[in-house]
Amino acid sequence: MVSDVAAMTRIYSHHVLNGTGSFEELAPAEHTMRERFELREADSYPTLLAEVNGQVAGFAYAGNYKARSAYRFTVEDSIYVAPDATGMGVGAALLNELISVCSSSGYRQMMAVIGDSANVASIGLHERCGFTLIGTARELGYKHGRWLDIVYMQRSL
Repeated sequence: MVSDVAAMTRIYSHHVLNGTGSFEELAPAEHTMRERFELREADSYPTLLAEVNGQVAGFAYAGNYKARSAYRFTVEDSIYVAPDATGMGVGAALLNELISVCSSSGYRQMMAVIGDSANVASIGLHERCGFTLIGTARELGYKHGRWLDIVYMQRSL
């Protein structure tokens, strides 16, 4: 899977530079994405890939929700789909599998921390996968010339 970091970097960079789902403003270099991947792997958090016609079409991963030990049974999900693979069910397949893997691994809750309350695709995906809206924090980030909310959603595993 580490061999797919270049593809994951391309997909994520597209979202950083063109979207509001991530509050990063500068696309990270491939070595930074590799370090992030390796840190999640070292902590036994799953990373999943989806392929369409032999090409990486998206990826998803779970990571710690918060660093304090009391949160150790709660994970936060992240999903990024290649721009040419949107609308093909890639995000749903990734999120459903991530839910299954995290549930089997003993986690109890999954949090979605969705950038931008206008991100209806991500909010809808999470709703279809059993997440419940628990709140919206208004104007926490500033990107692409506008203030952005964070939408919090939660799913029991």
